Amino acid sequence: MPDITDTALRAYASKLAEDAGNVAMSYFRGKLGIEVKEDLSPVTVADKAVEAFVRERLSRDFPDDGIFGEEEGASGLDRNRVWVLDPIDGTRSFLSGYPTFGFLLAILEQGKPKIGVVGIPAMAEVYTGLGKEAQCNGQPIAVSGQKSLSDAILYIHEAEHMRQGDEAVLEQLTNSGATRRFAYDCYAHALLAAGHIDAVVDYNLQPYDYLPLCALIEAAGGVISDWHGQPLTLESDGRVISAATPELHAELLEITR
Repeated sequence: MPDITDTALRAYASKLAEDAGNVAMSYFRGKLGIEVKEDLSPVTVADKAVEAFVRERLSRDFPDDGIFGEEEGASGLDRNRVWVLDPIDGTRSFLSGYPTFGFLLAILEQGKPKIGVVGIPAMAEVYTGLGKEAQCNGQPIAVSGQKSLSDAILYIHEAEHMRQGDEAVLEQLTNSGATRRFAYDCYAHALLAAGHIDAVVDYNLQPYDYLPLCALIEAAGGVISDWHGQPLTLESDGRVISAATPELHAELLEITR
């Protein structure tokens, strides 16, 4: 499918997320073999099965494209189009039976995110972003429009890691917003794109964690960057802010900078 249109490419990516989610759900709340990687994060047979499924599909349909996956690494990053995927974002949630784990997919063109997909299999939800159009299960979604941090619903992710590396930032964040939640993984970013929450400050992410969020958040009308306000790339340091508006984003940058 070398000459596929952007709209068709998004439809393909959405279906791929749905199918990958079905593979994940076939293992969910079952007996899982668990390994521990060098960074002490867990990986299950389900992570490997989902990534193998996606890679096989992409190798068949887009043999000339690059692929970067969490479990099997990267190949062809110099290609015009690269697929970046996290087969199960939130492995700890998955292995503990918690239903907010996700499937993440970004399509990069010339190194920049063009299409972003967040699948939440246990919720039967697939969020997609392309250009200025964001959808959940094919229906339009948009950010909340919240401009004030003092009135915002704020999610703070990976607090234990943030405490180790940026404790002063964590302290300020815990005293910010009208409502705060401590959480993990990708679902909060999808909820932000759909207008249910207003901001997410994230930490310790890898490219396959944050690049799929970019096109989705921006298509929904939001802002996403690193903690210094710079665009997210393959080389970013894994500290991320998602916000509903530039004004709210700017307030959070005053804390993270």
